[in-house]
Amino acid sequence: MSTPNIDKVKTIKTLNNIAESGLNVFNKDLFTINNDSENPDAIMVRSFNMHTMEFGNNLKAIARAGAGVNNIPVEKCTEEGIVVFNTPGANANAVKELVLTLLMASSRNLFDGVAWTKTLVGEGVDVPKLVEAGKKQFVGKEIKGKTLGVIGLGAIGALVANDALDLDMDVIGFDPFISVDTAWNLSRNVQRAMTIEQLFANSDYITVHVPLTDDTKGMFNQETFSIMKQGVHILNFSRGELVNETDMEAALESGKVGKYITDFPNENILKMKNTVPIPHLGASTQESEENCAIMAAWQVKEFLNTGNIKNSVNFPNASIPYTGQRRVAVFHQNVPNMVGQITSAISSYNLNIADMINRSRGGYAYTMVDIDNQINSDIISGLVEKINRIDGIVTTRII
Repeated sequence: MSTPNIDKVKTIKTLNNIAESGLNVFNKDLFTINNDSENPDAIMVRSFNMHTMEFGNNLKAIARAGAGVNNIPVEKCTEEGIVVFNTPGANANAVKELVLTLLMASSRNLFDGVAWTKTLVGEGVDVPKLVEAGKKQFVGKEIKGKTLGVIGLGAIGALVANDALDLDMDVIGFDPFISVDTAWNLSRNVQRAMTIEQLFANSDYITVHVPLTDDTKGMFNQETFSIMKQGVHILNFSRGELVNETDMEAALESGKVGKYITDFPNENILKMKNTVPIPHLGASTQESEENCAIMAAWQVKEFLNTGNIKNSVNFPNASIPYTGQRRVAVFHQNVPNMVGQITSAISSYNLNIADMINRSRGGYAYTMVDIDNQINSDIISGLVEKINRIDGIVTTRII
């Protein structure tokens, strides 16, 4: 629990190629990008595996330019008071467009048809005749008037649901944890499924947009397949582990599942019939990469400059207007009397508290206190040391 130099230029390290538009968020007079730094203030990352990394005592934040954080040791970061950010919604449009593209393309057997057509190389003038004779094997279905079930109505799911309505589909949505913001953005014409079983039973197509948790792992399995319509198409652009692959293979063989479209191919998937394996292209657009990089950079910049937290996966969101006065930012265990001890330490230096906030998440909490006095470096060092002596404190920072 060291006392950082609060006035120094802050160092940002990148572990993957981060879009230049994101790095440009960092003011050159206040931040430096140094990918050789062994002890940066913050790390920007995309897919680099950080689980074996050792972190310096100066590291305050890790920002994932994307949604998933499986490549980051989140629990370890929490214990060390390192905020882990992600960028929910920044790649939503990219994923939505691909979901709708695959929804239509797979329903029309487009990929099988294109692959077959390419086998006609060398047939010369007979190609048009062969195409006309062979096209009947690829007759598909229109999505108009069919029912799409959307599991998870977050940033991506809500966009998919709304646009599917514009394609004249009927849409059923299921999300027991839907946020107020998402509810405002969701069309009132999206039908609400009271249970996931209701969605399974009534959908011609099902697309899933939920995180991988103990509750969602293997949610597509023999039992849930038995509820679904014969020939249902399932689109998975969330996580491969949401699907029990053994049960999926059996469902594809029997025709219970007509098509399985997934952004997470592996050896097993490639061997299954009626699969459309996508090489993890969900968020792979230039626009998405730039949006994620910009959003991640702004979150890191705001946190390092003001202590405010938005879109952290391991600490609570917390924000109060920053006036430019000194701010005490403390990560600590979520136990009784922590706020009282922190404010007592501040008061012991005859400092006036102008504003404060305390938020908790699980076993940890975050407290920010604005001080209405001018304070010198000796007081800063003494105050940080005094707060750090409190049992249960993780890190203390003066901004």
